[in-house]
Amino acid sequence: MKVKEKVFEIIFLIVACVSILAVACICVFLFINGIPAMKEIGLFKFLGGTTWKPGNDKYGIFPMIVGSLYITGGAIALGVPVGIFAAVFLARYCPKRIYRIIKPATDLLAGIPSVVYGFFGLMVIVPIVRNLFGGNGMSILTASFLLGIMILPTIINVTETSIRAVDPAYYEGALALGATNEASIFRCVIPAAKSGILAGVVLGIGRAIGETMAVVMVAGNQARMPGGILQGVRTLTTNVVLEMGYSTGLHREALIATGVVLFVFILIINLVFNIIKGKGEQAAS
Repeated sequence: MKVKEKVFEIIFLIVACVSILAVACICVFLFINGIPAMKEIGLFKFLGGTTWKPGNDKYGIFPMIVGSLYITGGAIALGVPVGIFAAVFLARYCPKRIYRIIKPATDLLAGIPSVVYGFFGLMVIVPIVRNLFGGNGMSILTASFLLGIMILPTIINVTETSIRAVDPAYYEGALALGATNEASIFRCVIPAAKSGILAGVVLGIGRAIGETMAVVMVAGNQARMPGGILQGVRTLTTNVVLEMGYSTGLHREALIATGVVLFVFILIINLVFNIIKGKGEQAAS
């Protein structure tokens, strides 16, 4: 038995090391190929420039940064409240007969390919936005709405699991003290599950900021500063996908540097999450 446990311990250690090595290789590749481009273009010109014209050696990605933040922020504003309330419904209110239908449906949303989401957005959401608000329909609002739908499965599943993991004594104790059902859930259970809910939100943000194919099809792909939520925009990910196939030299290195910026954004998001999580655990203790 001890030999078997030791073998599995070694296997798990190797798998963990492979995961760490994979992340390290990605970091090394991105920074080795991206940092020289930033240095040649100029860090402030690259991050703060508002013109992206590779043919004229102008590589400013600030419009793409703003576009990514706008679309991600819109997806969070639309998707997070819906996802959390849906998870609360599934965990605390949903009858078993309905749960057997809704739960597989949310799981199915997670398995739909991005290109299918993009096609749905192009054929359904874009015409609706065009008819209601004007313009051509390919805009920040359309992309935000579509990404809000795409992050729902992640937020719902993680949040529901976190709510179900809370000790029932929190809920029962609140009821015993005279609290209503809603007060017991939203003032006792939800705060106790805050760490898991934040994890789901962070995973959703990562999905939104890193999504490419669906955004390519509905965001308009215009490398300019957005003047409103009804205008087209280009994100960091779509900028790389659209131009990597034919790029060479400094242009290609600038696209890799764009990936570095996106990677740093993800690191910052995870760092902020860990800080918030740490403060929450200290407050709880």
